[in-house]
Amino acid sequence: MADKADSALRQRRATAMDELKRGATQSALAMLNDLEQQEPADPQIKLDIALALRLQGNLAAALAALDAALAIDPYFFLALLSKGSVLEEMGKSRVAAQVYRNALRIAPRPENTPAAFEEPMGHARRIVEEDAREKAEYLRERLGDVRARFAHERLERVDECADIMAGTKRTYNAEPVQMHVPRLPAIPFFDRGHFPWLEQLEAETEAIREELSVLLAKGLPGFAPYVDFEPGTPENQFKELNHSDRWSSLWLWRDGKRQESAMTRCPHTAGVLEQLPLADQPGFAPTALFSALAPHTRIPPHTGSTNARLVVHLPLILPGPAGFRVGNECREWRIGEAWAFDDTIEHEAWNDSDATRVILIFDIWNPLLSAAEREMICVLLAANQEWMQQVV
Repeated sequence: MADKADSALRQRRATAMDELKRGATQSALAMLNDLEQQEPADPQIKLDIALALRLQGNLAAALAALDAALAIDPYFFLALLSKGSVLEEMGKSRVAAQVYRNALRIAPRPENTPAAFEEPMGHARRIVEEDAREKAEYLRERLGDVRARFAHERLERVDECADIMAGTKRTYNAEPVQMHVPRLPAIPFFDRGHFPWLEQLEAETEAIREELSVLLAKGLPGFAPYVDFEPGTPENQFKELNHSDRWSSLWLWRDGKRQESAMTRCPHTAGVLEQLPLADQPGFAPTALFSALAPHTRIPPHTGSTNARLVVHLPLILPGPAGFRVGNECREWRIGEAWAFDDTIEHEAWNDSDATRVILIFDIWNPLLSAAEREMICVLLAANQEWMQQVV
């Protein structure tokens, strides 16, 4: 009996929708109102009623019907999308943008999105993005007087806060894949003041480049794919770069071990590294390498192993447009200008030039850790590895 009732309900709804399609909104609305009396907890019927009311130009009543549908199912995607559209038609663009934003948060994944949804979802995204840009501009204007009074202060954090509040940027947190040290701030690029030795490193740029140029002239001997997963390892975003020379490296230190062959090829670079405060984590660090990125290649967004360390980049070969992003901050490379960043914050790199880009990479301790914390972290890393290697 229930199946017959459901079938009859579907048939009556289909008839009402056919009436809507041929423009008979009044008769369709009458049918849908009757159905609502029988099935008051069905949000789909209320969505259909909203459509009929909207076609009649009764936007306020359509909005009320959509609110009734969402009161039953707050995650009813089509009702949220329709509510945003009605609010937009009513001239309430800011409220519409917020509703669209909520709808997009629960939207089906692209591979599961029906073709009929693509255009309205694309429109919703454009409205949300436009609203975010306008809000960001408004917030910047409101901050103008205060900014002028503190013209000599560093205000990057508040600027990023405003952009996140507006919706033009998102929040990025540390997402280490191996070990997370709590209560350390997620700072994309650390201030140079933490590293008084950076100028010493940068002063060695030309000498390091000379050693690297010899390797480049010989076709980068010793370089091997940076991404080198064992069979059966999930490749995820690195599928295209796994076992690929498009992103290759020459290791000078790897997992705390000197790579003597590379050190012999690059004795000056090895000597420079010996003078730097590299991370000292037995069995894990230091790590140091030349990283070569082929023309028109992008390293996809990813995160590193632990926020107990930072990663330093020293650009050496920059044949053209190339860049780097950590969290919300993008930077362009400049020969001989180093930076230190937290690689547990999502980051990516790209080489849009027609030749290979090469940088020197190595890791250092996070300067916000105490000596005691560093020693304990070394013990933790070793103990964790011992535990994983035990056969029980």
